[in-house]
Order: sequence, then structure tokens, then C-alpha cells
Amino acid sequence: MIRMSASHPYCLPRVPRLPLLGAAALLALGTLSAPAWAAGRPATTSAPAPSAATPVVTPTPQHMKSAGRDLRVPDRVRLVLGDDVDAASIDVIKKALTSAGARHIDTAAAATAASPAGRAKLTVVAGSVKDRVVAAALRATGGTVPGTLVAEGYSLASRGDSIVLAGNDGDGVYYAAQTLRQLVTGKRTVAAVSITDHPAMPLRGSIEGFYGAPWSHTDRLDQLAFYGDIKANTYIYTPKDDAYLRDEWREPYPADKLADLRELIDQATAHHVDFTYALSPGLSVCYSDPADVSALKTKLGTLYDQGARSFYVALDDISYTKWNCEADQEKYGAPGRGSAGQAQADLLNAVQHDFIDTRPDAAPLQFVPTEYSDTADSAYKSVLREQLDPKVVVQWTGTDVVPPSISVADAEAASAVWGRKVFLWDNYPVNDYGQTTGRLLMAPYDKREAGLHKALSGIVLNPMNQAAASKVALFGGASFAWNDEDYDPARTWRAAAGYLAGGDPATTRALLAFFDTQHLAPTFGDTDWQPQAPELAARLADFTEAWNSGSRARRQAALRELGAYADVLAGAPEQIRAGVGDPAFLAQTKPWLDALDAWGGSLDATLDGLRARLHSGSGDADFAEAAELAKQAAAYTTIPGTTRPQGTVKVADGVLDTFIERAPTL
Repeated sequence: MIRMSASHPYCLPRVPRLPLLGAAALLALGTLSAPAWAAGRPATTSAPAPSAATPVVTPTPQHMKSAGRDLRVPDRVRLVLGDDVDAASIDVIKKALTSAGARHIDTAAAATAASPAGRAKLTVVAGSVKDRVVAAALRATGGTVPGTLVAEGYSLASRGDSIVLAGNDGDGVYYAAQTLRQLVTGKRTVAAVSITDHPAMPLRGSIEGFYGAPWSHTDRLDQLAFYGDIKANTYIYTPKDDAYLRDEWREPYPADKLADLRELIDQATAHHVDFTYALSPGLSVCYSDPADVSALKTKLGTLYDQGARSFYVALDDISYTKWNCEADQEKYGAPGRGSAGQAQADLLNAVQHDFIDTRPDAAPLQFVPTEYSDTADSAYKSVLREQLDPKVVVQWTGTDVVPPSISVADAEAASAVWGRKVFLWDNYPVNDYGQTTGRLLMAPYDKREAGLHKALSGIVLNPMNQAAASKVALFGGASFAWNDEDYDPARTWRAAAGYLAGGDPATTRALLAFFDTQHLAPTFGDTDWQPQAPELAARLADFTEAWNSGSRARRQAALRELGAYADVLAGAPEQIRAGVGDPAFLAQTKPWLDALDAWGGSLDATLDGLRARLHSGSGDADFAEAAELAKQAAAYTTIPGTTRPQGTVKVADGVLDTFIERAPTL
């Protein structure tokens, strides 16, 4: 069965990041005056053509409006740094400016930026909105200093010859830089906008909690960099191949494995992601044994020493019909829901009070309970609701292990039964159970109701064995958690394709056609909560209706229209291989791309057969070729050792194969 877990504090400041660069070390804020360029001088306007539309930014900002003509990016740009700007933020800003055509970027601290020497035609200011210099520059450029500084929020203004990135904290500066990256509209232009933004949910990201083939160390490093790009701030580490998390949870890590964890923690920190370390002692822990409680805290302390500041205890996928030691029977009585809740409350409170509370920079403990789905009350939930320290974050998987939808009412009911805002472990796009055999789950993140931020402390998605392919759903999940009120599944899905395509339109289109063939999302039962290939199914239905009309003209038009899309579908694998720069994505999706190659050829041959029949009354040879290609396509299997469960690759099954099979009888 799919496993669950937990993430990090929604009530504490984020963990400090990389060393800060800025003016604070040079001048006291109380006496710092704004230099001439930030003292309210009206922004001048250059003369690039106005953009056709405000660029799509994902996640969608809370407030964003156009500020007129695009800014022109000259060869030389001045970058002025205030407080709370770390090396990662500077790197993102510089890469964005370089992609917009800047060839020289002169960097200065805000304290010295008033000097006229070498003044560039475009000035970019980045830093804390609490820095008076940065705030003044923001106002001068048409931006607004927010009245309430929400953690991780930022304001951005771009107009005339100025761009200002003002973060509510260091994370906010970094996220402003990620937004700037998306405002580049051309080789020499950046969109003119005014943005005030912050996340709706404090916790956003993923939990590596699936069964089957684990991610590689390289996969994990890549994912953590990707999370920074999409403004996700949480990665929960609980892979099943790490025996030191579960079966051997008391044992210390060998030096080489500890070094890998340290590298992951450093990578997470560099990209403004909290690395959450999970321990799963439930299969063998003796709750009443002080030595086991001490061993758990010691193990967490080892990761704390490596730089981790976010921790959780996973007590899912265990039984409460038996104890692991006689001492628990003596202390808590017969095993059962209520006694299990009491034992777990004691353990978790001990970790929170004796480990977390003694480390001021540690986040509140997170916990996935044994009863992790549904909203029904029980003796187990009642004990934990009443006795668990209110700081402990409780995770919940929705109304089922794989819920077809999640409403605000569902989340409110869960929060009520647990006595606190719950943290959603969403089992999408995980593909480690029987109904997902042979599938990639690449539909948009959907069926989660706007307004969930009112009842949830955050969302993490449980991804697929295929890390790179999981980015499609993770892109949407992070966007929803940032701004669920203005989340558009289709728009974000297109943005995810564009991200993977590096902005290339042809590759983006090919990816969307490929994603459509991997659209089906099952549940644990017989009901699918996302349909298979809805775009292709609609096109095939329109074609069939036109063909059955009997009109030669309509049939010819239908063949032209479906033929154009068939060309996209058949050419998608080649275009994706040429246009996607991520080798891991290409390697992990190879069986599905190979199968699509054959299915695309089969569809082309099918349409050739229908054309031949329309013109000459024959098409048997084409239909025979289509059937042979379909047989080849259906024979592809998942890569051994990379997927649980292994099986035959599915591509638009129930849609494309059905049409090809029935076409000769149309």
C-alpha cells in the first residue's frame, strides 16, 4: 500500500539560508537614506514595443498588473543589493538578466549605489523590503510596500529603467528572483509589471514516500533544484530503500550514506527548500522503553548535526492490534485504538519537548498517524486530539488513500477531528499500486477545491518512481499550494510543458500531446478520477461523428483536421527527444515514447486506410499495417527494476487502440 508522512512548521520562521550579502553590514538601517536613484525620481520610459500580454507567471501571483511598455534590457545592467540577498538569489537574477540580453552586470551594495560612476541604463534593486533603500526604490518604480509582511512573500516592480525585487524575508527575495526569470519577454525585453505576492500555504512540495524503485541521489539533487524554481519549500525524505529509516532505525548511518544526506541537505538549503527527515520506528519500537525513545532522539540529532532542521515521525502502515514489547502491554493495557493513541502521544510529545523544543531553530515535529485517511472520529484520533502537543503537525491523505477529489469541507472535517490544521499528503502522481501498472500519471493537478488554504497547513505530493516525469504534477501541486484561489489546472499544465521544453513552442506542443496520452489517474478502486486522453478522445469523437454523417466533404475535412493532430502525435517522440534538455526525463519516459512512436505510426496508417477507402473504396493494406504497428506498440514494457509494479506500457489505452481497432468498420 502507498505510504504517508509529514512536513514542516507552519508557525515558525524558516531556517536561515546561505550567508547574506547586502547593505546591512555597511550601514545601520536607522540612518540609511535612499540614494538619488531611489528617492522618488519618476521612472523614465524607453521605447520598446509594448508586450501583447502580461506573461504567465507560475505560481500565479496574488496580485499582478501590467505597468505599461516592456523594459529594454541593455548590454550593461547595474545590480544593487540590499539586505537578505543570498548567493542563490543573485545567481537567479543574473541568469534572468543574461537570458534577456545583458552582457555585463555591475554589482554594488545599496550603500554605495548612489555613485554616478558607470551608471547603467537599467538598474535592478534586490533586497529586503525592510531595507529603507529597497523600499524607497520599490515605491519609486510604482510598487507597493505591503502592510503585512507574510513569510516568503515579496513585491516586484518593473518600469522604465528600474526593476525592484523586495522580499519580505530572504525566501521572498529568492522567489521574487524566480518571478523575474519568468518576466523575460524577449532577447532584449522584460515585462513591466507591479506584483505583490505571498504563498497561501506555508508548506509546499513533495514527499518521497512511494514503494518500488527509489530515486537516485542524482534524481534527488535535481528535484531539490527544481523545487526552488517552482517555489516549493518542502522535501520530505522517506525513501523505502533507506533501511536506516525503518527496519534499522536505531542504527547510525555509515559515513558514506551520511555524506549523501549532508549533500542533499546543503542542496535543499541552497534552493530555499526545507529538507525534512522522517523516521519510521513503528514496526519495532517499544513506546515505554526509555532506551528506544532516546535512540529515536539520537538518530534525529545525527541529522540535525548535518544541517537538517525539520523532522517527523511516521507511524503509518503499522498495526495497533499488537505491541512490540511486553512492557507496552503493562503500561498501556491491551492493544487497540485508544491505547495505541496514548502510546504514540507519549512518544511524540517526548520528541517535541525533549528534542525539538531544546533547539530553537528546529521546526515543530511532524507526524503521519496510523489512521491517516478519512475524517471519521475514533478512540485513536480522540486521544491524540486531546493529548498531542498542539505544535505537532499532523498529516492526512484526504478522504481515502488515493482521493478522487478534496473539498474544503473535507479538509475542515479533518482539521476538526485532529484539533489543528492538517497537512495534506496527496497521493498523486504516485504509481506504485496495481491500478497504475504500466502508467505515467501526467494529468494536471486537479480536483482540489479553491479555498483549501483555509483548512490546510500545506500540501506535499507523493510522486512517481520516475522523478523527472513527476515534475508535471509537482509543478501543479506547488502552484496550487501557493495560490489555490487563482489556480488554473490547464494553464499550469501548459506552463509545466513549457518549462520542460525550455520555452520552445514545438516541444511544448509535443509534450502536451504526450501528456494527454498519460492522462488517466486511477484510485485504489474501479473509479478513475482523471480520464484517459481527453484531448485525443474528443478529436476522435468529432472525427467519428463527421465520418458517420455520410457527407464526402465532411469526411475529407475531418481527415484533414485529425490528420494534422495525428502528425503532432506521431512526431511527438522525435520532437521531445530533440527539444527536452533533461536527459533523465528522456531516459525515464523512454518506453512510453517508444510506444507512442509505434502508436502514432498506427494512427497514420489508419487514416491512410480511411483516405484510400474514401477515394477508391480500398484501404486493406493500410489497415493491416496499422494493426501490425498497434501490436508492436502494445508489446512495450516498463524498464525492469525501475517501476513498481512492472508491466506493459499504456498509451492512451481505451481511446487510441479502440479507434484503430474499429476504424476499418467505420
